[in-house]
Amino acid sequence: MKRIKISGLFLILLSGMITWSCTIINGDKKDSDAVKTTVAEKYTCPMDPEIISDKPGRCPICGMYLEKVVDSTASHYENIVYETGYTCPMHPQIHSDTAGACPICGMPLEKVKSPQEARSVSLNTLLQPANQQVVASVPMVHMMERSEDLELRSFGFITYDTRSLGVISSNVEGRIEKLYVKYRYQLIGKGQKIMDIYSPQLMTAQENLLFILKNDPSNTSLINAARQKLLLLGMSNAQLEKVISSGKAATTVSVFSNYSGHIHESTGNQAPMTGDLPEGSMKDVSLTTKELTVKEGMYVQKGQSIFSVYNANRAWAVINIFAGQAALVKKGDKVTITPQTDSKKKFNSEINYIEPFFREGNKTVTVRVYFDNSKMNIPIGSQVDATIFAGDRKANWLPEEAILSLGLDNVVFVRKGEAFVARKIETGIVYKHLIQVLSGLDPSEAVAANAQYLVDSESFIKTNQ
Repeated sequence: MKRIKISGLFLILLSGMITWSCTIINGDKKDSDAVKTTVAEKYTCPMDPEIISDKPGRCPICGMYLEKVVDSTASHYENIVYETGYTCPMHPQIHSDTAGACPICGMPLEKVKSPQEARSVSLNTLLQPANQQVVASVPMVHMMERSEDLELRSFGFITYDTRSLGVISSNVEGRIEKLYVKYRYQLIGKGQKIMDIYSPQLMTAQENLLFILKNDPSNTSLINAARQKLLLLGMSNAQLEKVISSGKAATTVSVFSNYSGHIHESTGNQAPMTGDLPEGSMKDVSLTTKELTVKEGMYVQKGQSIFSVYNANRAWAVINIFAGQAALVKKGDKVTITPQTDSKKKFNSEINYIEPFFREGNKTVTVRVYFDNSKMNIPIGSQVDATIFAGDRKANWLPEEAILSLGLDNVVFVRKGEAFVARKIETGIVYKHLIQVLSGLDPSEAVAANAQYLVDSESFIKTNQ
């Protein structure tokens, strides 16, 4: 009888367990379906919540990746399934089971939070340092290797050719009795009389010659020495023969020009050894209209330079080359000169000389173009436009906008995955909004087409290269 009772109790318990299991299983199924039920996926920008999208992507305003959000129609957050682990605040597509650093930008991963938990945005998230990486969606360009036919535009002016400069000086000390030059820049010819000078030294030399001729006419050595002295003092052969034939000493001696051209007053007391004038004087001579400072009655010293004579038929075009283009220009390059006073007098020539220094107060290198001005008669001091044909130059080029100048350094933003990294490069010449890249960049690497845009969008740049 005990066996039957135990078996009956067992059957009752077993029946109850089966009924309870069925209830639990049915209940679990309903609850499981409720837990697995998720709302429609929506994506929004953490910086601009008004941006809502059905698909993942980037924010059209700030460019950040959109993050998944919960549908507002859900009534029970506890029934929503969300991911756990760690993710990057700048790159939500990065997920990890453990803490660490983002493989794209290097930022520390943050723990994924539930929808009920308030989300905080750190300052590092808002201000990502641009010297590390820049997240942006901007056009990109590649460095190009090609040859450019260089044509450089520049400007300059016309000045005298100093190789044709002549100097009129006095061979004796004396007083100017008569001056035949009346105004500045007067045109004179070779052999023209410039002035008459009275000199006691010259009078004494003439009287010595006349004394020897009168008292010792057979002493040819003394006569020749006296004649030679007068010639060295500036007396011409014609004047000397006139003194000998008349037997009287001339009170004045005439000074003649050995050059043709426009006459200018010399700037110093002594005749310059090379014929050069102080800086800027050749450019300004045609702009000065003051009266002559040399006047009759003034005394001059022996060897003093009184006038300079410039030949207007021999001229230079002095062209200014900017420092960034100086390396492109070489002697012999063809050049076209167009005077601003008369464009019809345009002529072709070549660069004859490059001055090996920067002129004081200028940031340009000066080149000279020699030409014959006898037929064109371009006024000295005229401004000119110049086009220099520097030939083909093969190099690696980037658009000027793709390079950011930081003073002594030049920087580009190189594409690395989904970000841009600032990199220092070495640059060369600048031509038609193109900059030559010497080193620091590989042709296969893409850079941001507008470097200034990234600087305006991000923080200041540091380069440790």
